[in-house]
Amino acid sequence: MTRLNDRNQPCNDERTLMTTSQAPPGAHIRKAAVGALGMLAVATGALESVVTPTLPLLQRELNMSPAEGALLSIVLLITGALITPVAGKFGDRYGGKRVLFRLMVVVSAGGLVSAAAPNLPLLLVGQILQGAMVGALPLSFILVRGQLPEGESKVAIGVVSGLFVGGGMVGTLAAGPVAEGLSRHWMFALPTFVVIAATILVNRFMPQDQPGRPDGAGIDWPGLALLSGILVTLMLVLSMAPELGSQPLVLAALLLLLVTLVTGWTAVERRAASPMVDLRMLSRPAVWKPCVLTFTICVGTSAAVHLVPQLFAVPDDAYGFGAGPTTIGFFLLPGAVAAALAGPIGGIGARRFGSREVVTAGIVILTASLIALAAVHTEVWHVVIGKMLIALANGLCVTALVTSIATSVDRGDTGIATSLVLVTRVIGFAVGVQASGALLTAATPSGSGVPDESAFVTGFVIAGTVTALSLLVARTMREGVKE
Repeated sequence: MTRLNDRNQPCNDERTLMTTSQAPPGAHIRKAAVGALGMLAVATGALESVVTPTLPLLQRELNMSPAEGALLSIVLLITGALITPVAGKFGDRYGGKRVLFRLMVVVSAGGLVSAAAPNLPLLLVGQILQGAMVGALPLSFILVRGQLPEGESKVAIGVVSGLFVGGGMVGTLAAGPVAEGLSRHWMFALPTFVVIAATILVNRFMPQDQPGRPDGAGIDWPGLALLSGILVTLMLVLSMAPELGSQPLVLAALLLLLVTLVTGWTAVERRAASPMVDLRMLSRPAVWKPCVLTFTICVGTSAAVHLVPQLFAVPDDAYGFGAGPTTIGFFLLPGAVAAALAGPIGGIGARRFGSREVVTAGIVILTASLIALAAVHTEVWHVVIGKMLIALANGLCVTALVTSIATSVDRGDTGIATSLVLVTRVIGFAVGVQASGALLTAATPSGSGVPDESAFVTGFVIAGTVTALSLLVARTMREGVKE
């Protein structure tokens, strides 16, 4: 009898091996995979943000004109906005892990090109390739939602989102000291090395997800081309807004081109067998409401992102604080911490109370902080606390909106649905930054480098008003799932 048992039953080691190989990914694998995604989010967020604080240094070292500097500052946003819906669509169709790995190869190549670039043309090539990093977020959401239960996936999406935002702040804070202490090459190289390491870890620990449902149709190249034209034209209008005010014919021509492209794209997407953006999905309240809210919230947030460092840099013999780059980075540090914490807090809040409540609370905090900064900004701590609350509120809102849209659509549509929110986030930030820059430019007297203080007050008030109006949409959101 004993011999029969020995012959027919596997030994303990064999039984353990079989159980391990046949069981679904365990909790430790899930934690390692989400941790690797978080590491990747921090690295890509840092790599995305290193140009903005070091733009004067890059202009000086590469002999760039202001127009070339403006081009460098937006080219990554343009390519990111183009890649994101494509990455989301491909992730839904072919599997998030497969597409994410290939996307990170492109990003890593772009980071290395940017690090080695001896001149502006090669640096622009590197930035164009780096722009693919924005598409990593919807792919991360596909993987998280596919590997975790509904409640845990909300928290994990919040963690990944928060770490991406936190990584952006880390890049903003560290880029200047690295560029001045080492060189501009290292500010691109260091986060790129982390991106490569994190990509290897994600590939190692993340289980392979299943491809989405096949639709039998090819890639919607006409829709992709028209969407690219729309985003590029929109970014051009925003980046050239101050100069276009004195050239009404050029502005009218660009706006006419934009309307034409939007009309053509809408017609193409309605007829496409497998559209790049399903307009029927976009027409759902569960999708378009988060997109509208993300846009308005990011317009308000980005106004503060642009105005606060400018206020810190205003000479102290005027109404500012005369802070240099390193000091400004120190003042922004509490906001970086708040931004990093907001993601997981927003995910936990959306899981426990519902997305609508978290978004509403974030909008109230954001509005109150912007109005408070408009009224009181005479001490450093006023501005530091205001910026910290703005970063926290923005992170809460965006995380809750992403989790809301991600859990409101079919699993096979997670990538394209979340990419719509991320594209509106990019556009919202671009609108807010350009509007704030134009406001400061208009309020700067001829021959002076210091804008009137009223420009900051007006900018904060407008941002707070736009944010407050988003409450009208937020209160109509469905309550969402609570646990």
